[in-house]
Amino acid sequence: MVHTKKIALYVVVVFLLYVIITDPENAADYVQIGFEGVSSAAQAVGDFMTWVANGGKS
Repeated sequence: MVHTKKIALYVVVVFLLYVIITDPENAADYVQIGFEGVSSAAQAVGDFMTWVANGGKS
């Protein structure tokens, strides 16, 4: 199982390097989209935690 995770990680890293090398302009767009997704997820978690802290009241 551990080897499977390492292989999957290596495949993802190689794919990301391939995308960056072959198409750097689109790679920058992908990075921006990724950061926006992470930011949105963090905001949603923060909103949920605030909701929980307030006792589940809207």
